[in-house]
Amino acid sequence: MELHLFSGGAAQAVVNGLRPAFEAAHACTLAPTFGAVGAMRDKLLAGAPCDLVILSQTLIDQLSGQGHLVAGSARPLGRVETGVAVCAGSPPVDVGSGDALRASLLACAGLYVPHLTQSTAGIHIAGVLDKLGLTAALADRIHEYPNGNAAMTAMAQAGTPGLVGCTQVTEIRYTPGVTLVGDLPAGYGLSTVYTAAVCARAAAPALATEFVRALNEPGSASLRKECGFGV
Repeated sequence: MELHLFSGGAAQAVVNGLRPAFEAAHACTLAPTFGAVGAMRDKLLAGAPCDLVILSQTLIDQLSGQGHLVAGSARPLGRVETGVAVCAGSPPVDVGSGDALRASLLACAGLYVPHLTQSTAGIHIAGVLDKLGLTAALADRIHEYPNGNAAMTAMAQAGTPGLVGCTQVTEIRYTPGVTLVGDLPAGYGLSTVYTAAVCARAAAPALATEFVRALNEPGSASLRKECGFGV
């Protein structure tokens, strides 16, 4: 049996970490799709087969209210911060304050980010750039990707000196070739709770419920912390 899952990229490492043991224990195959949370919501609403979702708490609440998720099935994975990255081996940039962040971004050769209107981190980053007065100044240096993992992977492959990435810290930490510099500074940060829930149209609701439990149970807490979740 296949278990179809739509997830924000922030939870990719946790899902993949739990996957082998879960598939062996339940004689199933996990079929995950990872991307910007807005894009995952849109796939669900378009009718694509899906048994469970892992999205921001805000979207889970919206979908639950609209009847797309099983009432009472939602369980949190934890909280994820939005951070800044550079290519592995590059000197860290200063993100200790708003002024320092502005100077570092203004000096960067390129800014790698997830989708600025569909992803949780991307929407926030667009707001940060506007708050810092950098939207126009960085317009021709922004490299936008479907999700944070794709953005960090592309930045690592580019390897150009002076590149900066910004996305959820979970996506930075599990992408080879990039290094987490730190969270966005006070007044500019974003802390997002990610939550799993069973879809109302799930073809395998019992199995989906089991995976939601696996994501949330105390036994997975160490994995979630390792992946960058605040548990």
